[in-house]
Amino acid sequence: MKNIGFSLSVLRPVRFLIVVFTCALLIFSNAFPAAAIGTKPSSPEKGETQLLETQKETDKATAKPPLGLEETTKKANEGLNEVQGSADVNKMNRPENTPAATSAEDKVESFLEKITGKK
Repeated sequence: MKNIGFSLSVLRPVRFLIVVFTCALLIFSNAFPAAAIGTKPSSPEKGETQLLETQKETDKATAKPPLGLEETTKKANEGLNEVQGSADVNKMNRPENTPAATSAEDKVESFLEKITGKK
């Protein structure tokens, strides 16, 4: 019986350290929220991109019955999708108009190259 009491008293400092570590983790996770890794900060002066033509096309599409096969194919071939067509296509960020963007696959490959030292 003395051995059980002794072993439990030895675990008290360990429990205390676990509680302290958990509290510190909670405090730091709330104080420093996750940041987007590898992205450039946006310009606050620029504001949100207004895609007004896209909104107009979407409103028109929801106001009438669903598109038929021919209409859907025609609109889809015009632009990005069958509802919006080519509305505001120049304002949208895509891989074709964002030369500095890197894919997740490229980031993982470069990270693994750094770790292994191989190409």
